Amino acid sequence: MALSIQQKSLPENHPHIATSYNNVAIVYETMGEYSKALVYYEKALRMRTNILSDNHPDLATTYNNIGVVYLQMSEYAKALMYSETALKIQEKTLSQDHPDLATTYGNIGWVYNQIGEYSKALYYCEKDLEISKRSLPDNHPHLATAYNKTGESYYNTKDYSKALYLFQQAEIIWKQSLPTYHLQHQKVLESIELAQKML
Repeated sequence: MALSIQQKSLPENHPHIATSYNNVAIVYETMGEYSKALVYYEKALRMRTNILSDNHPDLATTYNNIGVVYLQMSEYAKALMYSETALKIQEKTLSQDHPDLATTYGNIGWVYNQIGEYSKALYYCEKDLEISKRSLPDNHPHLATAYNKTGESYYNTKDYSKALYLFQQAEIIWKQSLPTYHLQHQKVLESIELAQKML
């Protein structure tokens, strides 16, 4: 509804319309309708490419969002391409401690985990964790995600004691911020159990 009102009342290249496209895409992504999400993210990207500078943070956010959708669709080459484009912009425009930079590092690390390039995954997940520890409160859910992704990377490189420690750190945060029945909390408990069995 807001999008249709904006399309009628604002110039066709107004930044608010791009934001609305992005918001519609987020809804579709949350619902698991990734193809529809991509349609709206790509509309936002086209518009932002035309109206923003090449290094604008909103452009990086859109590239990152598209990368995440491709990651969820298991299209890893595309996920990597969009996430790396976002990272190039963010490294030029954001502070080294910016949480968005951490998120992008984590997303790239997760792609590398999925395709079995564990040393690269570890590098990017460690960057995510380092920045997240410096820039976020100790109980922030993204910090738990960073601990968990880095733990997965260590698990995949067979460093089970380090993986266990990181999974436990994630669990401490998620225990405080998520209900015990939440899927993320349950998954990290399973990861802790798996890591303990490997020791």
